[in-house]
Formats: sequence, C-alpha cells, structure tokens
Amino acid sequence: MLNGKTALVTGSTSGIGLGIAQALARQGANIVLNGFGDVDGPRAQVLAAGEHAGVRVAYHGADMSRQGDIEDMLRYAASQFGRVDILVNNAGIQHVAPVQDFPPEKWDAIIAINLTSAFHTTRLALPGMLAAGWGRIINVASVHGLVGSAQKSAYVAAKHGIVGLTKVTALETAPTGVTCNAICPGWVLTPLVQKQVDAKAAEHGLSNDEAKKLLLGEKEPSMQFTTPEELGALAVFLCSAAGNNVRGVAWNMDGAWAAQ
Repeated sequence: MLNGKTALVTGSTSGIGLGIAQALARQGANIVLNGFGDVDGPRAQVLAAGEHAGVRVAYHGADMSRQGDIEDMLRYAASQFGRVDILVNNAGIQHVAPVQDFPPEKWDAIIAINLTSAFHTTRLALPGMLAAGWGRIINVASVHGLVGSAQKSAYVAAKHGIVGLTKVTALETAPTGVTCNAICPGWVLTPLVQKQVDAKAAEHGLSNDEAKKLLLGEKEPSMQFTTPEELGALAVFLCSAAGNNVRGVAWNMDGAWAAQ
C-alpha cells in the first residue's frame, strides 16, 4: 500500500515510535529511524517487518531539541530516499513535579522536544509533500493533549500545543493531498511509563502487576494498556486512501480516559 513512500518517525528506537515504524514498514514504506540508545536492534526489527516488501531502513541520531540537528536529519532523509512522504512526530520526554517546583530547564527541554521539534520537522517536510501532491503528517500527542493531569505542566502544555499545531497544519493543507492528524494515546507500556509503574510499586510496596492496576485504575476505565501495535495500525489507516479526508483530528486511543 505504501510501496515507494518514505516515512520519517522521530523517537523510533523504542516504544510507540518503533511500533509505528514497524507497521508502516509492513505496508512497504522505507523508514528513517531516529532516537537514542540501541540502533541495531530496532533497525533489525523494522527490516524484518518490511522484508517482504524489500524496504530500506536508514537512521539519523538527531537531537530533537536542536534545530540544526533536525534540519540535518531532513536533508539526510532526502539524500537517502528523495523526500519524506510520511512524517510521524513521536519524540518525547517527561518530567513530573508541581508547577512551583518545576525546574525551568526541564520545562524548556520538554517544550523543545515534545512541541518545537514537530514545528521544525513539519515546516521542512511540507514543501516536498505539497509539491508531490501527497503527504501524511501524524503527530503523536497524548490524551494529555485533551485533558490535564497534576504535576505534568510542561508535558500537558506541549501536548495541547501539538493538537493545536495539528489543527492549523490541517487547515492550511485542507485543499491539498496532504493531511495532518494527531493520535492521542492513554497509557502505553513504554519504557517511559514503566518507570512510573516502578515508582508506584516502590512507593506503595506493590508488585509490578499491582502497580500497573493502580496506575490504570486512576485514569483508564478499560483497565488495559494501549499497545504500540494498535497505534501502528491507526497510523496505517491514516496513511491509507480511507484517511484521505480525515484532517485535523485528535484521535484518542485511551480506554475511555477522556470520556469521563
């Protein structure tokens, strides 16, 4: 379905980004991975997912808080594959503290990586998409792009900003073959969330399974984690012909969290 297309997925060496990269590779898209940590393992997983379609997988280690790195990554993607057809803005970090205690440097880092980086990738990828008459921009926001939670001021502000950026980009591209949408997951058992589970287990003297239930029970009525595979399938839908007129949507996959 996506043979000959190229997808750049930021923050894709683990978790949600890796799941989306694998799902797009299965549909035949070449992939540009980005992220820190182990690269060989994720690259092998994405290659295996796209093996039947002969996909190619490249990697760029851009620090998503640095404008120059992001610009270099987009140039690299173009040099490898011609242009970016599908942009998935997924890179993100988290810090938890009350507003009055929130370290300003943590605020700046979260806004830079979770929000500003998506502006830079979008402005750089859009001209090629518009010239080609086709493109998909998928912003991985969060249920925190729709509702708030205590002690997450920077993350919630950034994710609300991502939803706003999504709407404006969708309006500006509405008459074209380029669409822009946001995916808003609830709890996904990524390494980031596992840290929160571990903290709850330590704080309350619970087993890991008990801590997971406590975490889910606070917010997510379904009492189950969304999986990277489910989010990947939604991304594939948004890239399909069925998604041609899905524009400016903040699509929550959150076990009824935001329905409360």
